[in-house]
Amino acid sequence: MEIIRWGIIGCGNVTEVKSGPAFQKAKNSALVAVMRRDAALAEDYAKRHNVSKWYSNAVDLINDPDVDAVYIATPPSSHKEYALLCAKAGKPVYVEKPMALNFEECNEMISACKANNVPLFVAYYRRCLPRFLKIKELIDNGIIGTPRHVNCVLYHSFEARYDDEINLPWTVLPHLSGGGIFVDLACHTLDFLDFVFGPIKSVRGHATSQLKAYPAEDSVSMSFLFENGIHGTGLWNFGSHKRHDIVEIVGDKGKISFSTFGNDPIQLEDKDGKIESFPIENPLHIQQPLIETVVQEILGNSGCPSNGISAARTTWVIDEVLKEFRQAHLAK
Repeated sequence: MEIIRWGIIGCGNVTEVKSGPAFQKAKNSALVAVMRRDAALAEDYAKRHNVSKWYSNAVDLINDPDVDAVYIATPPSSHKEYALLCAKAGKPVYVEKPMALNFEECNEMISACKANNVPLFVAYYRRCLPRFLKIKELIDNGIIGTPRHVNCVLYHSFEARYDDEINLPWTVLPHLSGGGIFVDLACHTLDFLDFVFGPIKSVRGHATSQLKAYPAEDSVSMSFLFENGIHGTGLWNFGSHKRHDIVEIVGDKGKISFSTFGNDPIQLEDKDGKIESFPIENPLHIQQPLIETVVQEILGNSGCPSNGISAARTTWVIDEVLKEFRQAHLAK
């Protein structure tokens, strides 16, 4: 059977367990090359994961005739650059989330891939996880009746790694990430809601830096409206007293509660207050279910639910929320 041979650009921490091994374990898939700017680290990764080739230059990996498709696992600041190079080389692209620094870059990536007849996929893997498919199934089957509104809350305490001004992680440096922890984490929740309810058509919000520990926002509140009329609210804060992660989807006959990042059971509450729990664990290689759909679409079979167009919608929502904060930051 035909095998899709993958190359990874940016074999960092996210690829160690979440994604990298999945390219080796997925049906009709193989990982044949990896790249990292530090050649020694690329070689180390390749040897530990039994990958035959390693590079310190992304162009060399993209142009390798033994590489059929490319997974871009770098910070968002280089997603567009590498995606355009892959498109020019005629190779399918699977890019990490968030898709790019902003909606404009997303559209450039979509256009380049379309012009070169290259499929573009984005790593919003919750669209294929059993835990989240169960939530969608409950809603689609009308278990909570007609959905009316959604409430998202994620907050946690300030982490020591953000207290080193000289060595800040790239996730809170907007020129590399597009924003802060909100951009890195909230995109998962927003994309899943897009998957369940369709596009968000209107967004209002506020973003501030309450701690002033890094250049990016650390507190965000927002309200949003889906095209189908469902209302939504959200609050994200990264300087609170403890961790709390919950999404509530409320219908006229019940409510579903779950966490975006935890493994605690899904809670289904009916109109009489009776609660039913659904404990569903995530797989070890959490991106594998989505990667399997990517491979199958490249082979001409069933489609992947997360592509450039759907992912760009989530980036548009984030841009709308952060617009004023970004403008104020640039003005300084």
